[in-house]
Amino acid sequence: MDSLIAASARALATGDALGALKRIALRDDPPALALRGIAMAQLGEHPRARELLRRAARAFGSHEGLARARCVVAEAEVALAMRDLGGSPRSLAAAAATLEARADHANALQAWLIAARRLLLLGRLDEAAAALARLDGHGLPPSLAAVAALAEAELALRSLRVGPARAALARAQVAADRAGVPALVAEVAEARAALDRPAGRRLFGGDEQMLRLGEVEALLASNALVVDACRRGLRAGGAWLPLAGRPLLFALARALAEAWPGDVPREALIASAFRIRRPDETHRARLRVEIGRLRALVKGLAHIEASPRGFVLKPHDARDVVVLAPPIDGDQASLLALLADGAAWSTSALALALGDSQRTVQRALAELEAEGRVRAIGRARARRWLAPPLAGFTTILLLPAALPIE
Repeated sequence: MDSLIAASARALATGDALGALKRIALRDDPPALALRGIAMAQLGEHPRARELLRRAARAFGSHEGLARARCVVAEAEVALAMRDLGGSPRSLAAAAATLEARADHANALQAWLIAARRLLLLGRLDEAAAALARLDGHGLPPSLAAVAALAEAELALRSLRVGPARAALARAQVAADRAGVPALVAEVAEARAALDRPAGRRLFGGDEQMLRLGEVEALLASNALVVDACRRGLRAGGAWLPLAGRPLLFALARALAEAWPGDVPREALIASAFRIRRPDETHRARLRVEIGRLRALVKGLAHIEASPRGFVLKPHDARDVVVLAPPIDGDQASLLALLADGAAWSTSALALALGDSQRTVQRALAELEAEGRVRAIGRARARRWLAPPLAGFTTILLLPAALPIE
């Protein structure tokens, strides 16, 4: 490695992208192309960074497998920053195996960390936890240690384990300070601030109270019957009843919970569940059928009894009934939560993360764009979507595919 390449690599390690480019900006040899790609990624020029890294990978000969594997890892990180989540993870896994075999442990660990962060974005928390477990016991460089700790903190927060999240963020702070990369220090500070922002709303007896993540964790660990409008399910003690796939039944459960200990008129239940203002006898018959289905599902947690004007929810063991509502309501809350991270998402990546069809996501984005809540950049296949940060609260409870709390 010549002196300019070495100096450029050292500058990139400290986050000095411009300093790195000063040394290699006019060079087109494979090592310089790779370093230029990494520098452009640090400056936020992700399409150009991906192009340079691909050129570098092609320019390295077939006998330079180690260098090509490093380019694959760097390109995977750029794809993660671009929220390009549709590619196969096999090439990254193969690159990690090559790096391990060649004793380049730092870059191999970075590859596994990228894989874990991708799984977190997709909401596949069990697989993300397994990927992060591969990093345990390894002596990570400070910058990688900070990113790994941030990923552990996000995993803990998505599972609503606030204590482990705080511990992981403390480790991330120490590692980021050691690394001395300003962008990393700022990212850790932003993650720590999220713990003190409102994360949800507690609806009880007609009152509303904003809750932080620690208070949400305490509420779900209490003896109350919680109708969780963030994860779409019911929780009481250690029992969890998911209703995310039964939106109509969940709408009925939420309406009954918000009126507790009173009853809900049949017309109000029809309006909230079926979105019909002028019900007739067919709607009342359908309501009886759906209430019967809901009654059978929740029988381990509560009874649903008929009253002269409607229905009333009666939990077992004299529990209180509380509704945990997200900080913002609406069908597109999870979509806005993903876009609020400041990154530019493609519709395909959003559909993959949300578990919806791409056409459904496109319709939702069109509605939000008409309201001025999101904006598009680029055209055709290069189109990406952005939204301003949702200020004043954290979006952890709005992110899709979160695990039920153990």
